[in-house]
Amino acid sequence: MRICVFCGSSNGLDVHLEAARLVGRTLAERGIGVVYGGAKVGTMGAVADAALAAGGEVIGVIPESLVNWEVAHQGLTEQHIVDGLHARKALMAELSDGFIALPGGVGTMEELFEVWTWAQLGLHDKPVGLLDVDGFYEHLLRFTDTMVETGFLRKPYRDVLLVDRDLPALLEKFTDHRPPTRKWSQEG
Repeated sequence: MRICVFCGSSNGLDVHLEAARLVGRTLAERGIGVVYGGAKVGTMGAVADAALAAGGEVIGVIPESLVNWEVAHQGLTEQHIVDGLHARKALMAELSDGFIALPGGVGTMEELFEVWTWAQLGLHDKPVGLLDVDGFYEHLLRFTDTMVETGFLRKPYRDVLLVDRDLPALLEKFTDHRPPTRKWSQEG
């Protein structure tokens, strides 16, 4: 079992950095491998370092351009170097059994929305979750409710996004995850 963790190349606040460490450590302690963006910086590095320190498997997937910028983590279980961001996301998804987004920036949001869209389209049936550290995602969640209210997002696809402030509770939701029917199926 492996979980892909989307998170930032920046540290954010202390609470975000500590949450990243908690995620890495907890996944490793539960025997769950970590797949992530392969960098040594920011909350990405914190997740990887904590999982490794706890004896966990950590697989990085990083574009060659970022390796050239010297941000690649050198101590991972595996480090895959790919041609670009599209290849990175595809391989991260292939190697993972689910996805958790921690607080992060535009790249984190882009990764989250892509795998969420893939779930809506039936391209995968893996759980997609937000760890809502210190209310970081409250505004985003209100916005997704607005998408439902205005008819741009059906509620079953909004509910694909599993949310909790507590990591063990979020992982429990992953265990109970049941994907909805595809967006344009006869039942949808």
